[in-house]
Amino acid sequence: MLRSHTLGEIPSLQGKEVRVCGWIHDIRVLGRIAFIILRDRYGFAQVTLIRGLVGKEKFRKYTKIPRESVVCIRGRVQKSEQAKLGFEILPEEIEVLNRADSPLPLGVADKVDAEIDTRIENRFLDMRKREILSIFEIRNIILQGIREYLLANNFIEVHTPKIVATATEGGTELFPVKYFEKNAYLNQSPQLYKQMLMAAGLDRVLEVAPAFRAEEHNTTRHLNEFISIDIEMSFANEEDAMQMLEGSIVNAIRKLKEEREEEMKTLEIEWDVPKLPFRRITYDEALEIVKNNGIEMEWGEDFSAEALNALGSELQEFYFITRWPMEIKPFYVLPDGKYSHAFDLMYGEKEITSGAQRNHIYESLVEVMRSKGLNPENFEYYLRAFRYGMPPHAGWGLGLERLTMIVTGVKNIRECVIFPRDRTRLVP
Repeated sequence: MLRSHTLGEIPSLQGKEVRVCGWIHDIRVLGRIAFIILRDRYGFAQVTLIRGLVGKEKFRKYTKIPRESVVCIRGRVQKSEQAKLGFEILPEEIEVLNRADSPLPLGVADKVDAEIDTRIENRFLDMRKREILSIFEIRNIILQGIREYLLANNFIEVHTPKIVATATEGGTELFPVKYFEKNAYLNQSPQLYKQMLMAAGLDRVLEVAPAFRAEEHNTTRHLNEFISIDIEMSFANEEDAMQMLEGSIVNAIRKLKEEREEEMKTLEIEWDVPKLPFRRITYDEALEIVKNNGIEMEWGEDFSAEALNALGSELQEFYFITRWPMEIKPFYVLPDGKYSHAFDLMYGEKEITSGAQRNHIYESLVEVMRSKGLNPENFEYYLRAFRYGMPPHAGWGLGLERLTMIVTGVKNIRECVIFPRDRTRLVP
């Protein structure tokens, strides 16, 4: 191995010889002494160069290494009252593994902010910044917390096709692909497949996978490729699904507070573990809040951005909106007269999740499909599962980037994706 320890391990190794590797974050030369700040994923270390110890030639050579070059340093760790980190490494040898070109297309140590397009085009440099890396450390912990909670509740992780023959929810928001001699699409959601797995008797399924939406949005809240965390559970209604969702989020935030305190400090965010259960309001109650804020809205409409802002002004917390009008919900949702057994999870004005108890009755499902202008023959592979013993079931789909955006407090959802895909971006 090239290194003996990561920089996060160094503070406990006072007096020991180590070999550490990373990127040169900065170099400061002060006469006969110089300070190299070394960085890796786990932290920083001060490498103190004393010309009288390393020699004039090595001192000159080492202090000329460009920023962001990759090096390995062999030296001894010692306690230092002067060093900001409380320790320093006195080097015996510095090996340059890869010398960085200069100037850099994007500053890493500098405090100057760059436009987000410049940052994404140089994402490999952008992510070397501690505050950017912290977003993805937090995203990772959120996903771990949700997955751990679901696996502990007897969910089995599955993976369903992402190349499909027909739209999941109807409509035209699909990316077409050529599939040999046939026309196909990138899947909007694993919805139909995870429902079919309820008929297979898997009882509780979990999937974490990309989903694709060909929506021509160009906002700070929309992506065309995102990671969806989906569940489906048998012998369950929408209340069961909501309880599973709020438990997952609470576990994720608890895990975040326990394991990512440093990243939370870096991003200057604070979270209390939310109390259970989350607040529940009906669509009608939400509509009343919107109207009381002076916004005109008819029953049966979806909430506009203005209406959502009105809700968010009064509800700065996680909360569910339940009993939505059936006419604005997908065909697979279980109807209840003019209402439905659907819910949305919100945080303030931001929608995070949609879910519902599903319609498990074949004849009713076909009837709703036709009422929404869909041809049941196009969904025969899906409908067959409802003719041979389909249990009542419910589930939801959670956008990982949306949740990460809320938790970290960033203003643009592209901050929460390493290589985002939006209306105009296909590279990198």
